[in-house]
Amino acid sequence: MESRLDFYKANPAAIKALVGVEERIAKSALEKSLTELVRLRASQINGCAFCVDMHTTDARKGGETERRLATVVVWRETPFFTDRERAALEWTEALTLVSQDHVPDAVWEAVKPHFSDDEIVDLTLLVSAINSWNRFAIAFRKLPA
Repeated sequence: MESRLDFYKANPAAIKALVGVEERIAKSALEKSLTELVRLRASQINGCAFCVDMHTTDARKGGETERRLATVVVWRETPFFTDRERAALEWTEALTLVSQDHVPDAVWEAVKPHFSDDEIVDLTLLVSAINSWNRFAIAFRKLPA
């Protein structure tokens, strides 16, 4: 497979806008380890090889275990994730697959006890951002290095 377009070079202003969103996420109260799990899970759902590779690498650098990384894809069937992480992963899946169920009330009720209103907005921004990055990487076939 060949890369189609270097979107960083083709339109730096567009990428700068996405980087601005990432800067906001970095300043949020969301834990770095949680943000990497969210990015990884959305990227798995979307089938983004570049982002799966990047976020597993980043998570490892941040101290994430191989066992948890290997089981993010089946997080519901493992005891390895906290209630807060489970809520974030469920929110991630619902937003990433929004056309299927339009974020059911049950998912809202699951996320609400574990995150403040401010954090839910930041979590939603995070999920939206990784979905945007996935779409850029997939559309232009950005390949893992």
